[in-house]
Amino acid sequence: KKPGTTIRWRPDLEVFTDIDVPESYFQDVLHRQAVVNKGVTFRLRVQRGSTFETTDYCYADGILDYVKELAGKDALTAPAYMETERRGRDRADKPEYKVKISAAFCFSNRVNDIEYYHNSSWLEHGGSPEHAVRTAFVYQINKYLKEKNLYKKGESAISFQDVQDCLVYVSSSFSTRTSYENQTKKAITNKFVSQAMTDFLKHYLEVYFLEKPEEAQKICQQVLVNKQ
Repeated sequence: KKPGTTIRWRPDLEVFTDIDVPESYFQDVLHRQAVVNKGVTFRLRVQRGSTFETTDYCYADGILDYVKELAGKDALTAPAYMETERRGRDRADKPEYKVKISAAFCFSNRVNDIEYYHNSSWLEHGGSPEHAVRTAFVYQINKYLKEKNLYKKGESAISFQDVQDCLVYVSSSFSTRTSYENQTKKAITNKFVSQAMTDFLKHYLEVYFLEKPEEAQKICQQVLVNKQ
């Protein structure tokens, strides 16, 4: 009477030399899945003797709730959330595909963390999303600093490291075509995903800075402090 699928598996001892998978691995995987699948509860049940210890992972608002958790209290700015859908292609001779992008971020002078996810998988090495974040955030903050004459005479421009030191950012993207850097699948190389995310972030940050001048000033001042 219970619908669904149950899968039981055992690692092949001829393939895997070590089958003692630590409990922390399962905790990490289920936690990350909960982050990018908002509202879905992932339950870990670990047998200890004759009883089971149960841990649930669920984020009602997905990556936005996760950013709030990472930033904690007294963040420099309130967490912001954005999402969009785009269609395009990596090259003229390649087929068109769709990408859905969502991102949440805030700034803090106490913590920093940047995480990228694609098709529910954690991209430890980023790739296309990382390139987009580096380009968009540096571009918009640098533009603001120039317009407000906040650079000292002869001072060099900010780098992404200056931004990264105070940024809490999580993005989750889904695409119908995905190019991975290698078989470990820890980075994606989709040119269109990078372009779409860069354009989207630039536009959002431009509007964000216009609509929230106090936050914009706090962000840019903190980035300057990091640089100096």
